[in-house]
Amino acid sequence: MPVSPSNRLARSVPWRLPAAFAAGALSVLGFAPFSLYPLALAGPLLLLWLWRDASPRSGFQSGWAYGLGLLGFGVFWLHISIDQFGNLGTAAAIALTLLFVLALALYYGLVGWLTARLWRRGGGDWSLLLTIPSLWVLGEWLRGWILTGFPWLVLGYSQIDSPLGGYAPLFGVYGVSWLLLLSVALLFRLLRPGVGGRRWLGGRGWLAGGLVLLWGGGALLHQVQWTEPAGEPLQVSMIQGNIAQEAKWQRDSLRPTLALYTGLTREQWQSDLIIWPETAVPAFAHQVEETLLQPLAAEALANRSELLIGIPQWDGETGAYYNAMLSLGQDPDQQRGSYAKRHLVPFGEFMPLKRWLRPLVEWLQIPMSDFTPGDSPRPLLRLAGYYAGISICYEDAFGEEVIEALPQAAFLVNASNDAWFGDSLAPRQHLEMARMRALESGRYLLRSTNTGISALIDPKGKVQGFSPAFQQHVLSGEIIPMQGATPYVRVGNWAVVLFSCLLVLVALLKGGHRGAPLR
Repeated sequence: MPVSPSNRLARSVPWRLPAAFAAGALSVLGFAPFSLYPLALAGPLLLLWLWRDASPRSGFQSGWAYGLGLLGFGVFWLHISIDQFGNLGTAAAIALTLLFVLALALYYGLVGWLTARLWRRGGGDWSLLLTIPSLWVLGEWLRGWILTGFPWLVLGYSQIDSPLGGYAPLFGVYGVSWLLLLSVALLFRLLRPGVGGRRWLGGRGWLAGGLVLLWGGGALLHQVQWTEPAGEPLQVSMIQGNIAQEAKWQRDSLRPTLALYTGLTREQWQSDLIIWPETAVPAFAHQVEETLLQPLAAEALANRSELLIGIPQWDGETGAYYNAMLSLGQDPDQQRGSYAKRHLVPFGEFMPLKRWLRPLVEWLQIPMSDFTPGDSPRPLLRLAGYYAGISICYEDAFGEEVIEALPQAAFLVNASNDAWFGDSLAPRQHLEMARMRALESGRYLLRSTNTGISALIDPKGKVQGFSPAFQQHVLSGEIIPMQGATPYVRVGNWAVVLFSCLLVLVALLKGGHRGAPLR
């Protein structure tokens, strides 16, 4: 295949890898807190130019470099928890974070290798147009699944405020990623010289028309109401205690912490539901049963309110302990409701391959780092007269797990503690992911955090109120219980994943029959 002059520079090693790295770094600006969503197109567009006419080896290298730029800048905040709370020192924390980024960037390298391989073999314009988004999304999906998954910075999140966000209730965040990469492929061809006649989708007019239709359709979908009210509004309050992570688990912090949360709670008994953050109580439930839980439950019941608190639970028979949310104040004749976190954070809440990596646990010295995953079949709790879908910490990063509570859940709750990552990009990115869960499900989402950002998010993914980061604050507001199911709730991620697999398979099978190259 002849190499175009414009791509000789792209294939030059000294320029190709830095350009790919810069494209990944540029893509970070598409996510919160920057939220410059057009730049989430610009980064992959530059990468696609670098992949054009590249060898599979060059495609892998530039894809890997893109991943290093995206993840290196986008999730470098991981070193904060390792450094400050793992007691390893700054140099070791940075080294471990870089190793993590180097490994995860390999997914983008694999996508680049496959893209370049298919491009060189020639698959026909239609085939490659649809295969590039499919390969990209499969890479993102695998990254969010293998070894319990790390689905941070999936490109679809960057589009929650763009017209493409309108497709989230239909296809979820991976579907939005697919359509974003389709837009990139259309732009790539539209901006390349030599487009005309009927050789490629009828020329520039068809390309521009496809983009207008795609983005205009998303804008119209933003106006669709996928769910409807299921009852009267509820008054809710989220308590943000702002307890410093380094002091949280110290023994002399227990009394002041409980005094703070109970004092702020007693000012909010007019609310139907009051929510404390993840592990707001730095003690096991049985240790504070008589001094905290029973009195609070009685007060909540007397005030016709309900309280949901984050508290670890210990099983005296097995010795296992759980990261849990506990409801107080419901009908005393009913059993107290609780939900134990099912999707734990590797190395932070549990140690994979514990038999061989036990010395690493002792070396890291992270408090409460050996939780047992909960076994609830569905993440549901009965709260304020309705079922609520519960997620703890980064469980809300997994849309396929959140929708397990639907359509039964009338609203969603996420309790978290992003204090592990300080004043970094992490809390803002996490809030953006929570917004996507609300949009995908057509439900209000109540987010209660320790140091921020607590938020009340409506079914369109819009933040109706939030607590300032690193401040003690009580966020109160009104939500409407919702009913019904969006298309994404009914089919989950499988529709996009299987569709992408089918398109890639077709492209691979057609690889032996060289079509007109995408040039």
